[in-house]
Amino acid sequence: MFAFLLTLLILDALVLSVVVLLQAGQGGGLASLGGAGGTDTVLGGRQAVTILTKATWWCGGIFLVLSLILSLVPRGGNSSELQERLRASTPVAPAPSGSLPLGGSTTPTAPPSETKSPATPSPAPPASSGGTTAPETKKP
Repeated sequence: MFAFLLTLLILDALVLSVVVLLQAGQGGGLASLGGAGGTDTVLGGRQAVTILTKATWWCGGIFLVLSLILSLVPRGGNSSELQERLRASTPVAPAPSGSLPLGGSTTPTAPPSETKSPATPSPAPPASSGGTTAPETKKP
């Protein structure tokens, strides 16, 4: 069904293109705005309805309807042979192992602040007396 409607849409598009190209131009364009032209010339005037004009409207309407129908119709058909071969040849991803490079692990752990306490307390920052002083160094 999808292929049939798509074929109709393509044929309609080709016919619509040919019909539009066969029509005579409106003529005048911007040149009709100058001079003593009446309102008919400025506003485009009413032209005789020809068979090409009717064919353009019909082809445009059919194109619109077919496009809307095609957007609603499921694409149909199963996957192609090439898609099946690609699925068959694609390797399955291995299961994640327990360890990571550089000694990490995939199991979740608690944050370091909860599991370990520092062995030595960190020294309190020195109180500043208005100026900057050099940091003290400890000798072993």
